[in-house]
Amino acid sequence: MFKTNEYFDGKVKSISFTSSEEPATVGVMAVGEYEFGTDSIEIMSVISWSMDLKLTGSDSWQTFSAGEQFEVAKGVKFRVRISVETSYLCLYK
Repeated sequence: MFKTNEYFDGKVKSISFTSSEEPATVGVMAVGEYEFGTDSIEIMSVISWSMDLKLTGSDSWQTFSAGEQFEVAKGVKFRVRISVETSYLCLYK
């Protein structure tokens, strides 16, 4: 069954589901900057537009565009910066 999630006063929304291999969410982020923490390894794929990523402890931002993905380790925090409403798919391992 699906579960809806809402964060940051509704500026980030997602739907949780189980893919053929692991739990996943698909969602959208409004323009803004957000910090997330991980309870598992997360593989984030950008579906539309782009997002900037900054891992805790890093001095620089990396940009990921539609069709690109990145992986975040378990137990860390990361920031994303969104300049245009962006959709994503996140797989949890």
